[in-house]
Amino acid sequence: MDIAYPFRIDQRGRVASATENEHILQMIEQLLFTSPGERVNRPDFGSNLQQLIFSPNSAELAVATEFIVKGALEQWLGDVIAVEGVVISTVESTLQVKVQYVVLRTQQRQIGEFSR
Repeated sequence: MDIAYPFRIDQRGRVASATENEHILQMIEQLLFTSPGERVNRPDFGSNLQQLIFSPNSAELAVATEFIVKGALEQWLGDVIAVEGVVISTVESTLQVKVQYVVLRTQQRQIGEFSR
C-alpha cells in the first residue's frame, strides 16, 4: 500500500493509503496539474497543462499539448507506466484529460480520466 494523495488521515486515525492502481492515478494527476517551478527541489517537474485552460482552442494547440503531456508522463513516470495515448479537450472552462497506459509491473491496460 502507498500513501494516498492528497495526504490525509483516514477514519481509523492513520495515514490514508491507496492501492497500486489508485496510487498510479494519483501520481498522474499530480504530474498533470503541477506547473513547472512549483516544486522546490524539482523545478522542471510538471506538465504546464493548467495554462491550456486560458489559451484559445485550436487543433494545433491540442496536438502540441498532448505531445508535451505524453513526454512529461514518460519522463517522470516511465518506470511505472507505458503511455499509449493522451487526449486533451476543453469544454468551456473545464479541462479534460484522458490517459491510456499500461502498468509495467502487472501489464494491465488502464485509462485515467482527469478534469479541472
